[in-house]
Amino acid sequence: MIRKIFIFIFLFTIAGFCYLQAQDQGVHPQSSKYEWPTEPLVKNKLDQWQDQKFGMIIHWGLYAVPGIIESWSICSEDWINRDTSITNNYEGYKRWYWSLKDRFNPQKFNPEQWADAASNAGMKYLVFTTKHHDGFNMFDTKQSDFKISNGPFSLHPKANVAKYVFDAFRNKGMMIGAYFSKPDWHNQDYWWPYYATANRNNNYDIRKYPQKWENYKNFTFNQIQELMTDYGSIDILWLDGGWVRSKETVNDEVLSWGAPIPEWSQDINMPRIASMARNKQPGILIVDRTVHGPYENYQTPEQRVPDKKLDYPWESCMTMGTDWGYVKNQKLKSSDAIIHTLIEIVAKGGSLLLGVGPSPEGLIPDDVVGKLNEIGDWMKKNGSAIYNTRTTDHYVDGNTFFVQSKDKKTGFALHLNQNREIPQTIEWEGNTPAKGSSIISVATGEKAKWKVVDNKTIVQVPAKLRKSYSPAFCFQYKK
Repeated sequence: MIRKIFIFIFLFTIAGFCYLQAQDQGVHPQSSKYEWPTEPLVKNKLDQWQDQKFGMIIHWGLYAVPGIIESWSICSEDWINRDTSITNNYEGYKRWYWSLKDRFNPQKFNPEQWADAASNAGMKYLVFTTKHHDGFNMFDTKQSDFKISNGPFSLHPKANVAKYVFDAFRNKGMMIGAYFSKPDWHNQDYWWPYYATANRNNNYDIRKYPQKWENYKNFTFNQIQELMTDYGSIDILWLDGGWVRSKETVNDEVLSWGAPIPEWSQDINMPRIASMARNKQPGILIVDRTVHGPYENYQTPEQRVPDKKLDYPWESCMTMGTDWGYVKNQKLKSSDAIIHTLIEIVAKGGSLLLGVGPSPEGLIPDDVVGKLNEIGDWMKKNGSAIYNTRTTDHYVDGNTFFVQSKDKKTGFALHLNQNREIPQTIEWEGNTPAKGSSIISVATGEKAKWKVVDNKTIVQVPAKLRKSYSPAFCFQYKK
């Protein structure tokens, strides 16, 4: 009997591991190396971006209509689940998915509501999905009819969705990022109907059909050129789909995704794209995800926080709930958890890009807005310990994280309050304030009594700060 129980537990554990591994197959790994940019305008823009710390990424497309995972359900890989009640065959499922374009009619589309929600949360930059892997365009591209402005929403005054999203966030003073998928599964020069679609890669041998791939390269270039030309000032070109790359840049991290890289190169000529983008948008940051080199101006670990501090620019892109796009009644992370994650990320040298999915009607759901407002309440009081900061050598001690001002004159200690407790005192080792310095509560401006005992800084939490619960207490001091 004991042996049977052990076998059951072992098999259950393995099954759970396999499930989690499958869920992780769509997640981008992190590059193992970083190459600093050399162009002065790019370096200046990168420094500006590193000041922002907190942004919103918005996934919105056909997948919002039924409320399912973004794009991936049409990909033929064994980790993907589909609703079998829709159809019992793969080609039928793809036809159903493509037909969602005839139902996507977000008459309540309100980009100002989105921008207000982001601003109220204390976010400082936007990354908006102009096109995901399914190839459905959320901007009025001239390269394809498969777009939001060519369906039931076409007569709406804001049918060119990306333009109005960018305008709304730009009006809030935010940096603007255009997400763009390098693979396009709807384009027949990427997924050619002549062959089966085996996985996320293009499904024909480019070496045998070089003109088809040349057509695709030109299509991709022309679409990005439209975004760089017709949509105002763009700060970030955020390129997804890192398996679309030259053969020279294939490495172990890409192979770890589980989808094999084909023998042929999927080179889309990034030097040509980057040259055009920077000609149109001087200094623009290019984020060619997971492709190490001059076009990955910052790294983008997905759904995770690196284990330790990194001394180069990076951003954790993470969902607010369980999915990137809109899924009805998905479980959201608590505002406390998001604030704690933001603090850890900032102390380790990164930024948090938080994923939000508007509804098929075009609004950010009320429960999401509520969470963002809770985050914003904390950021309004404590933002000076987040924005415009940089790392310190000793960045964490227990539940207390540390950052410093860019001029290295001011230190900040950010203590995570766990289990909704309000401590009487906080203590930490390292980052001892300068002799004679005041330790001041960032949220209330109160001076805190403090002393150093056995190399530990012991801070008495001031009275006003203790009157109501806060996810984290932030203190500033002279270094």
